[in-house]
Amino acid sequence: MTHDHHPFGDHPAQARALCAAGARHIQLRTKDAPPDRWLALAREVTAICHAHDALCIINDNPEIARDSGADGVHLGTQDAPWSDARRLLGPRTLIGGTVNNADHARAAATAHAAGDLDYIGIGPLRHTTTKQKLAPVLGLEGIRDLFALLPPALPSFVIGGVLPADLPAIRALDAAGAAVSGALLNAPDLPARHHEFLTAWSSRP
Repeated sequence: MTHDHHPFGDHPAQARALCAAGARHIQLRTKDAPPDRWLALAREVTAICHAHDALCIINDNPEIARDSGADGVHLGTQDAPWSDARRLLGPRTLIGGTVNNADHARAAATAHAAGDLDYIGIGPLRHTTTKQKLAPVLGLEGIRDLFALLPPALPSFVIGGVLPADLPAIRALDAAGAAVSGALLNAPDLPARHHEFLTAWSSRP
């Protein structure tokens, strides 16, 4: 996941470095770019991702996802409804959502059954500085409780302050994976840190 005003560089620089390190799912997350700049960034980051056989997901904006040729859009609880995004983007574009409580989980299960939702991010696991308006922290037990409300067929990724040491327990939940931003981009050696995450994911709790 890229973000604004990072010392590592702009969004394309972040995406390029993440892809070069081995990441194959990149989310472009900008909160302060005007629409024309956002679209230009989305097109550039999508091209970088596709050159590395990686998927590019746009945060918040289905229209930008459509116009940039990105692979999908991630919509938070305050963004466009998943059903509206599906009508706009069609059946082949990935649509993701965020789950932070039981009501979100039940809505996600219904949307997935209707074909409007392809995956979710569930969390935050712990406090993170990546997101300014952070939802209530769930911890592993809270995330486990929400997993019990979700259909096994809905790919679910744990988000928010995830570290390599968390991954064996996250995998034990039958999660599809975890979303990581600062833990990679703030690392002194990004490729080594990415390898650390992959190794931890392969471990058992």
